[in-house]
Amino acid sequence: MTSSSVDYTIGGVKIHFPCKAYPSQLAMMNSILRGLNYGQHCLLESPTGSGKSLALLCSALGWQQAQFDKTRGGGSEDQSQSYKTSGDHKRSNISIPCDCVCHSKVSPASKETSVKPDVVDLTASPSKETSEQLHAGSQTTKSLPRQKFPDSHLGKTSQFSILADQDDFQPARKRIRTAESKGVVFTEEMPEMNNHPSGPQQWTAKAKNHGDDLASSCSSPECFQCPCASTKGSVKDENAKKMIPKIFFGTRTHKQITQIAHEMKRTAYSTTPMTILSSRDHTCVNPDVAPHSHRNELCKDLREGKDGRSCRYYHAVQKMSHQSKLQLVHGMQQAWDIEDLVSLGKRLRSCSYYAARELMQSSRIVFCPYNYLLDPMIRESMAIDLAGHILVLDEAHNIEDCARESASFTLDNNGLLMCREELDGMVNNNIRRSQHELLRNFCYSLTNWIQESQSLLSDRGYENAFKVWSGKDILGIFHGLGITSDSFQMLKKTLAEVLEKEEAEGFVSGNEDTKQVATISSSASTVLKGLFMVLDFLYRDNCRYCEDYKVALQKNYAWVSKAPPEHQDAQGFMVQLSNKQRRKIKMKTEVLTLSFWCLNPAVAFSDLSGRVHSIVLTSGTLSPMGSFSSELGVKFSIQLEASHVINKSQVWVGTVGEGPQGRKLCATFQHAETFAFQDEVGALLLHVCQVVAKGVLCFLPSYKMLDKMRDRWTITGVWKKLEQQKTVITEPRGGGKGDFDELLQIYYSAIKCSEERDGALLMAVCRGKVSEGLDFTDDNARAVVTIGIPFPNIKDLQVELKMKYNDQHCKSRGLLPGHRWYEIQAYRALNQALGRCIRHRNDWGALILVDNRYKNNPNKYITGLSKWVRQLVYHHDTFSGAMHSLETFSQAQQKWSHADCQLSAVSSPGSPSITKDSPALPKPLDRLDSSHTPMKAGLESPEWQRTINVALAVQPFQPKTPVNDLHLTSVSCTCRETRNERGACPSVIS
Repeated sequence: MTSSSVDYTIGGVKIHFPCKAYPSQLAMMNSILRGLNYGQHCLLESPTGSGKSLALLCSALGWQQAQFDKTRGGGSEDQSQSYKTSGDHKRSNISIPCDCVCHSKVSPASKETSVKPDVVDLTASPSKETSEQLHAGSQTTKSLPRQKFPDSHLGKTSQFSILADQDDFQPARKRIRTAESKGVVFTEEMPEMNNHPSGPQQWTAKAKNHGDDLASSCSSPECFQCPCASTKGSVKDENAKKMIPKIFFGTRTHKQITQIAHEMKRTAYSTTPMTILSSRDHTCVNPDVAPHSHRNELCKDLREGKDGRSCRYYHAVQKMSHQSKLQLVHGMQQAWDIEDLVSLGKRLRSCSYYAARELMQSSRIVFCPYNYLLDPMIRESMAIDLAGHILVLDEAHNIEDCARESASFTLDNNGLLMCREELDGMVNNNIRRSQHELLRNFCYSLTNWIQESQSLLSDRGYENAFKVWSGKDILGIFHGLGITSDSFQMLKKTLAEVLEKEEAEGFVSGNEDTKQVATISSSASTVLKGLFMVLDFLYRDNCRYCEDYKVALQKNYAWVSKAPPEHQDAQGFMVQLSNKQRRKIKMKTEVLTLSFWCLNPAVAFSDLSGRVHSIVLTSGTLSPMGSFSSELGVKFSIQLEASHVINKSQVWVGTVGEGPQGRKLCATFQHAETFAFQDEVGALLLHVCQVVAKGVLCFLPSYKMLDKMRDRWTITGVWKKLEQQKTVITEPRGGGKGDFDELLQIYYSAIKCSEERDGALLMAVCRGKVSEGLDFTDDNARAVVTIGIPFPNIKDLQVELKMKYNDQHCKSRGLLPGHRWYEIQAYRALNQALGRCIRHRNDWGALILVDNRYKNNPNKYITGLSKWVRQLVYHHDTFSGAMHSLETFSQAQQKWSHADCQLSAVSSPGSPSITKDSPALPKPLDRLDSSHTPMKAGLESPEWQRTINVALAVQPFQPKTPVNDLHLTSVSCTCRETRNERGACPSVIS
């Protein structure tokens, strides 16, 4: 953590923020802390690139640390001071200070020199004016005396870190705080315990040569968070530990977890004990298992010692399964990501998958994909208990879909038959015969019913037939099969028994003697667990959720790779196939599936909402927020829609309804299939690539449309022209993680080293890997082009059933009507794609929405866009007008980016200083006018255009390189990251 950190006191909780917070971040932290203090649920929308992840981490971890301080009887100030200096010492040889009471002694000198922060009343939501008051500290409701220091010390941040390094590790010297502590208090009606933070204490770390003094100071009360204490030797206060909730931080993908871990490393809380839960696909380090696709089965076989082999990595998991070893022995003191743990596992020959699970017990914050927290089967297998803890779900715009999927299960008929055969084998081999026989009879009943029900299937077209039952109907059918609520409970108990790998044989010398017992395969147990999971929801609380389920039996055809069947010749002899003939061929095969679809995401959330301390849902695309409470069945008492941190002149947002040839562009299914539409889109995209330098992202509604566009453009020659202009990369439909990462690296490299071609074009799909959670900062995405509106497939049976379900319950449960739910799914996917462009306060880019429906019916199609995009939309009447406007915007932004680099070079060490008498320098475009008003789409010039007209009229700076040839922008220019509030580079302010 750098010396530019700022302390905020919000709701009685001190938050250490690594930089001056944006108003949207302050509003988020205020909302989160209110929710945590009162045990309420929060629904928070903050645009992509506004720093919501940092606000989430600091507020949640700061609140948690305050609770730990209270259980120790005070010491919030000394703990906070320790956090302040933790980042400055991460490269020192000093061991990290432990977290226990006995190492938190207070010195009288420290009490005398401690300084309390200023207090600013921010009861209302932070606006621009209050934000300026907050950061300037000009208007305070309570000013406390603070120690004065020379101005020379206050103006040199480098001296702060030097003095901190000297003072923090001098045990014999009085501790002197060299920087003034500035803080902010949000005044709320908090409980008494939260209104009075603990008094200041001093927490100092001793050097290694004073280790004896530290050891001798360890006395009563006992440590319960001390990493230097032995796990077995110390007596821990279990009740105190249970009082402090863990933070379970869920994101949509593993890639987003890596980004969150990097954000945490920036904060003062980077040494907080943590772990990351993930699949074996990301963490398995055994070279005999990792390269294979069926890692779960291979891992289980090795751990059980089948075929006389075992996993040496699993048996060495203790090398890295304790927080103290991880931090003190292996040097992972700061926040780490999955790659760090995997690298350590390879080096130590230890299992990083099981180490991460073991670390969960002593972690204060646990990161994982959020389906790990919602899916009951995954929670059970990973031993995740959320009772009383904090549940934070970032990028939660897809949480409704994820919750429905976690309470649903689709069973392949072949998988059920395989499971039945395994159970048959267990019965025939007399292995726990009575239990396996009960489960086998259940499978026989179900398979027989599926075969009989095939005659009821109705033709749906496209070689697809189906039959749908309601949850209530299916319970009646199961009752006829002998499966009732009571018998199901017996089946659940039986399944748990047969999955036990050991059973008792008797007692030997007073001790119970056990023996190993064979169990069914993991694939068979997965089938039974999935079935029992949905049946448990159906029978729960007197069949409370039966109306929330639809059960569909579907028959369709798929191309499956199979070995050719053996056949006989004319004489009846079997024909021997050659090696070439034995190769697997694709054969059209009938596929029969039974799906238990949950149409109400509140079913999955019913396990969470009443048990956790607080639920915090955040994303950049949550609107309309009212649907979340009704869909999830959770009362979100605290809701927030934050504004974007960028200025309106930094982004170009326009709709384009016609192509270069003047043809109307409407990306409905009927129009998108025509060659005329495909040719116009190809010509439009080529023009955009010629106008916008560096990285361009193009999103289409589906992989099917992407394939058709690419095939058509290959024939017409547009694809070749695109490749001559930029390096063209297409998002793969499937493939492994390594293949996708390799393609992304090619894209980034093409932008960084654009010699022959000007950057790169990435063709992607809404709801795909590229549109969710990837960070395309600065030159990596100077323009995002969206073709059409990504509505879900209306022909999909599950989509159709969900729409009917919402229409049926919209009045009784407050759900969105079916057609409105359908539209919201499209806009959330569209907004996620648009959010790939602007990633931080000083970023800039263009958002190009290609479809004439935006202009023809703005009340319907524009209102679904994110708030910050909706306010900036400009409808262009002609294609040429749109391209001219886009070119002007792009050239102007490149010009100012080049000017920023020049300013950085002039103000570098050794260069002449710039004073008030120096020639006038251009202001960045995004700071010329800060009093913008929302624009009426299509009635006046865009905000950025009016700003550019003012700026270009002065012409204070002319780059040596012509604007048209100026492709290199200031990606690595540090001044763009350190602008002050007015947008000027700090190094040129006199």
